[in-house]
Amino acid sequence: MFLSVFDVFKIGVGPSSSHTMGPMTAANRFLDLIASDSWPRPHGAQVAALKASLHGSLAYTGIGHGTGRAVIIGLTGEAPDSIDPDRMDAIVEEVERSHKVAPPGHPAYHFNPKEDLVFDKKVPLSGHANGMRLSALDRDGRVLLTTIYYSIGGGFVVTDTELLAMQKAKKAASSHKVPYPFASAREMLDMARRSGLTIAQMKRATEAVMERRSMPASTASGTP
Repeated sequence: MFLSVFDVFKIGVGPSSSHTMGPMTAANRFLDLIASDSWPRPHGAQVAALKASLHGSLAYTGIGHGTGRAVIIGLTGEAPDSIDPDRMDAIVEEVERSHKVAPPGHPAYHFNPKEDLVFDKKVPLSGHANGMRLSALDRDGRVLLTTIYYSIGGGFVVTDTELLAMQKAKKAASSHKVPYPFASAREMLDMARRSGLTIAQMKRATEAVMERRSMPASTASGTP
């Protein structure tokens, strides 16, 4: 997976990239999903209300890390890299008063934080310690759409299906033999001394092997 310098050094609200920025980003992603045509709407049903539940570490430390506030603010359409920190308290207070979120490009959705934002310390989600479930309901309270998100560190957020795909890819990659494998910095330095190569040269050799394995068979063998 390619990471740019803007992925490594993020602009966002604290105090935690995993517990604050990540959940706010997940809320943004869920709003985008609701607005998209990528999910079936039974009988043309319209989303009228939202619910959120925090699990695992997000539930246990969420109050101290401002996770609940981050979800509320994210569901209003505000993003961690553009929110005005001076407006955050007012945004949360307005949602708590009106029991509504009205993100740009969406109708207003019912959302009462006291009832619709649950810190669930009893039921962890299996994929990661930082799990959250977001749901969209119609005006009769029927669930139309539910998505599980994991805040996996550094402000990165993935759905449960994306996390499973990442785990499968990592497992497949770990089964490949590479010329200079290592599991620690000490092993890497010892291997460099034995081989007479620099760390960059060993890394390049490994990357070359992985690149050949990712090519179609005809290309890798030189067949036109």
